[in-house]
Amino acid sequence: MSDLFVDNIKHQSSQGSGTITIGASGETINIVGTLQNNGAGVGGTNTPAFLVTRSGNQSISLNTNTKVQWDSETFDTDNAFDSSTNYRFTPQVAGKYYLFSNIYLANLSNANNTTYTPQIFKNGSKVIETHLDHRTAGIGYQQSVPVAGLVEANGSSDYFEIFANGNWTGGSIIVTTQSFFGGYKIIE
Repeated sequence: MSDLFVDNIKHQSSQGSGTITIGASGETINIVGTLQNNGAGVGGTNTPAFLVTRSGNQSISLNTNTKVQWDSETFDTDNAFDSSTNYRFTPQVAGKYYLFSNIYLANLSNANNTTYTPQIFKNGSKVIETHLDHRTAGIGYQQSVPVAGLVEANGSSDYFEIFANGNWTGGSIIVTTQSFFGGYKIIE
């Protein structure tokens, strides 16, 4: 094996435009160092990223958007999630994010939940929701309802929260400790 030391490699006929092939089909090319495109790093990381849960059950109000209070962090790579007062994700890096949540409900006192809507809010307004309708049969004792989607954040003031809204008769409904909320920046 031998080493090749150069400062620049350019296509011989076009001096800046054209295709330069390194290696052949089936070979593995190992890049040591940072691969760049015009000085900018190629690739990236999926951070900020976070995953939060509830440390205890939380009651929700009938026919009311109730913010889920995520008070237990599984991980938070950039300290972008507030799990003590606002229960929200505020990414300080501009870009597109994949956010996901799964709300696990339990009926108390024989409540019959007929409709349920978990929602992702951005800056206080709903941007994504999932709607579950069981008006003919009720949902029984427990139900897991996901909501997910791609959102864009400005990297300075945008924030994201999860709200739960339900309609039921009799008893009460809680968001259980099996619920979670997470997200990560996608590589563009």
